[in-house]
Amino acid sequence: MNVYEDPSTWTAEPVRPRWRLALRFAGGVVWFPVVGVLWVAVAVAGFVVGLFADAVVSSRFERAYVDFVGATLRRVKGLASWCVTWPELLHEGDADYYKARVDRVVRDWTARAAAPRHPKKSRPSVECAIPLRDYRGVGGWYVAEVALAQGWELRPTDPRTEVRLWWSTASGAA
Repeated sequence: MNVYEDPSTWTAEPVRPRWRLALRFAGGVVWFPVVGVLWVAVAVAGFVVGLFADAVVSSRFERAYVDFVGATLRRVKGLASWCVTWPELLHEGDADYYKARVDRVVRDWTARAAAPRHPKKSRPSVECAIPLRDYRGVGGWYVAEVALAQGWELRPTDPRTEVRLWWSTASGAA
C-alpha cells in the first residue's frame, strides 16, 4: 500500500510539547538570519559566476549550472526547516486555527488556478503542494476534503510532508 493510500498517515500530527516549540523558536530567531544571509550569499555568488561562465561555456553547461545553483539554494533553505514560527508557537494544537489556515490556502490556490488566462502571460499553475506547516493541526484529510469540494484532484502524495493537488478543470481549459 502506498503512503498516500494509508488512512493512518492522513490524521493530524500529535501536539508537540510547548517547551520544545519554545526552544525551536528561540533557536530559529538566531539561526534563521544566518541561513538568510547564507542563502543571499550563495545566490549572489551563483549569479556572478553565471555571468562570467555565460560567455564562455555551452548552453548545456549553462542549464546544468542553473539546476546546480537551484538545488544548492533549496538545500540552504532546508537548513531552516526545523525552525518554528510565531504562529506555530501560539497555535499548536488549535484545530480551528489550522482549519482557517487550510481554507485560506486552498482558496488562494483555487483563485490562482481558476483565474482567466491573460494574453502574453503564462498559464496559471494547475498543480500545487500544500506543506505540512499549513495543516499540521487538522491532518491531510481536511486539506483533501476542502480541496475536493473546490474542484481539485488529489495527486499521489505523502501527507506527512505535503498534500499535492491538481486543478481538475485545467484539462478542459487547454
